[in-house]
Amino acid sequence: MKTMFNYFLIGVLAVIPIVVVLQIMIFVKDRISDLIGMVYAVADNYLYTIIVFGVSIALLIWIGHKIVKEGRHWVIAWFDQIIDRIPLLNTIYRVIKKVINMFSGRDKAIAKEVVYVEYPKKGVWMAAYVTNRYDDMYVLFIPTSPNPTSGFTVIVNKSQVIKSAMNIEEASSLIISVGVDYNKVAEIAALKGEASTAVSG
Repeated sequence: MKTMFNYFLIGVLAVIPIVVVLQIMIFVKDRISDLIGMVYAVADNYLYTIIVFGVSIALLIWIGHKIVKEGRHWVIAWFDQIIDRIPLLNTIYRVIKKVINMFSGRDKAIAKEVVYVEYPKKGVWMAAYVTNRYDDMYVLFIPTSPNPTSGFTVIVNKSQVIKSAMNIEEASSLIISVGVDYNKVAEIAALKGEASTAVSG
C-alpha cells in the first residue's frame, strides 16, 4: 500500500503541470467562446460572426505590424488621448501599459535589469526587477512566489543591490518555480561573499 501511495503521489505531481496548462487553455477558450456568443447574439448569423472575428484578427495583426515598424499606431495614440482625459482611468491605464511594456521589452526607457536585494531583512536575498532609477536610488519590484505579478515596491540605494545576469524571463521562471529553475551558481557565490563580508564587518 505504501508503494502504491508513493506511485500515486508521483503520478499526481507529474500531471499537475499538464492540468495547470489545460486550465489556462480552458479559461482562454471560455473567454473566446463568451465573446463569440456575445457577437453572435447581436448578429444572429454565423457568417457575420466569422467575418467580425476575421476582421478583428486582421486588424490586430496590422496594428502589431505598424507598432513594430513605427513604434506607435494612430489608433492606440488616439485611444491614449481619450483615456488621458478621464480621471482615475487614465492612471490605471498608464500604469498597466507601463508594466506590460516593461515585461514585453517594448519600452526602451524602462529599465529591464534584475538585481538581488536584501529583503525583508539582512542576509535574506530576493530577486527584484529594476523598474526605475533616480540618481543613485533604484525603484524595485520584488515579486513573490509562485505568482510574479504580486509583490512589493521598494526604493533602495544603488549600493544595496547586486546586479544579476538574469533577464526578466529567467527571474520570472525562478519565482514561478519557487527556486527549482535556478542555475546561477556564480551568483549564489557572490551573495554568499556579500553575507560573509557583512558578518566580518
